[in-house]
Amino acid sequence: MTRFALTLEFDGTPFFGLQRQSNGPSVQQAVEDALHRITGEEVVLHSAGRTDAGVHALAMRSHVDLEKPFDPFRLMEALNAHLRPDPIAVTHCEAVSEDWHARFSCTGRRYLYRIVNRRAPLTLMRDRAWHVAQPLDAEAMHRAAQALVGRHDFTTFRSVHCQAADPVKTLERLDVERDGDEIHIHASARSFLHHQVRSMVGCLKLVGAGTWPEARIAEALAARDRGALGLNAPPHGLYFVEATYPIESRD
Repeated sequence: MTRFALTLEFDGTPFFGLQRQSNGPSVQQAVEDALHRITGEEVVLHSAGRTDAGVHALAMRSHVDLEKPFDPFRLMEALNAHLRPDPIAVTHCEAVSEDWHARFSCTGRRYLYRIVNRRAPLTLMRDRAWHVAQPLDAEAMHRAAQALVGRHDFTTFRSVHCQAADPVKTLERLDVERDGDEIHIHASARSFLHHQVRSMVGCLKLVGAGTWPEARIAEALAARDRGALGLNAPPHGLYFVEATYPIESRD
């Protein structure tokens, strides 16, 4: 038995999320089905995070255990061939030790949220970013975001369907920066609650539009009440960027 670590890039638009779903296609199902066609084995894909329907990934880390021996490069090539035409690519594959786990060994996760802030509708960026036509003050958004950095009870920014046992998380970074017509929100933490990033972004958008004063972000956090949430940003602007690990033990 060999454990293979995979790095996945995918467009989340046609999927009901990363995790296997009973009501529609998922990234996990597509990868597992491709592996079954290659190996004949029933395998389970384990990943560093779970993404909602429409959320994208630049470098999702995952792993599978295979009975048959494979050269990692040839396995990657075979997977990419069998994943077509689904918008999923394996960009890296390597054999790792059996105690390495894509989810439980992960020590940090990083997300990017993209807003295109212009009057004109989106064409090339459609389903790749949140289109906000009204002008946004990115500097005000960044200042307000700093109230969320640190260890807090994020109940206000947590989905009612969140299965996490504890709403307390440590947000290491929440930066907002403008690059031309785009506004990028960078979020880093060991782990996140369900919808946490999208909920934080939605409220920051209200600050940028002048609907909320900057201090309202801290007030919403202190309320510890989902009813204090102003807005949940749509999923198609969100990207899973990176999963970080301690020094990995390889075979």
